[in-house]
Amino acid sequence: MRIISFSADGIQQAAGNGFYDWLSEQDADFVCIQDLRCTEYDLRDDLYFPREYNAYFFDHVDGKSDGVAIYCRKLPKAIMTGLGFSDFDMEGRYIQADYENLSVGCLLAPYAEPGNADQLRRKTEFYGLLQHHLQKIRNKRREFIICGNWHIAHTAADVQDTEHNSTTPGFLAEERQWMDELVESGYVDAFREINSDHDEFSWWPDGKPGSNGWRTDFQVVSKGLKYAVDYGAIYKARVFSSHAPIIMDYDIEV
Repeated sequence: MRIISFSADGIQQAAGNGFYDWLSEQDADFVCIQDLRCTEYDLRDDLYFPREYNAYFFDHVDGKSDGVAIYCRKLPKAIMTGLGFSDFDMEGRYIQADYENLSVGCLLAPYAEPGNADQLRRKTEFYGLLQHHLQKIRNKRREFIICGNWHIAHTAADVQDTEHNSTTPGFLAEERQWMDELVESGYVDAFREINSDHDEFSWWPDGKPGSNGWRTDFQVVSKGLKYAVDYGAIYKARVFSSHAPIIMDYDIEV
């Protein structure tokens, strides 16, 4: 089973950069896209609705920012939008496809600009709620794969310039501790199960691959899937946005 996760910086812009042309060659079972920056209604071209997929969208209420989408080759039993977080759900931050024994989620965490205390406070609040949610769903009789732009880099291997960014939101000590606790609670960073290289980045804030790279785009899986991770790569041959697509293969079937 192949899952592609991609943070688009605006799906219409990414499409113009050739994302959907590339996607048509990838044979993915699921495609999780974050940061649409438009509504489903704005997407008038059939390009955004490939015939081989069932496409589902969850827009920000303002229709201009955030937003997530999930493309499923196999029809899901149910689609869930939001996480039950009243202050965040209308921002289009989460959508999930449910199957018999597996759920695939698409997540866009809040971003905090350097020096913006209000944004950092909201991001911290979101992660507190998310931590509680992830603890709760561990008890469900199903496995989870949560793909997305988490806006956090976990370890020094995930940031190109660690010294310069040590006080930058996304790499703060408390944010890294949150990721430590996530892993300690039984969740797994799927990419790191098969790749330990220190130069694998998925996001370049200035939009120029090669400098100030971060790895903030994860596919996080429940511990029952740890040994099902079969392959992982960050696609960097073409630029569709400031983020690169994450390609993961799992030795499981829906």
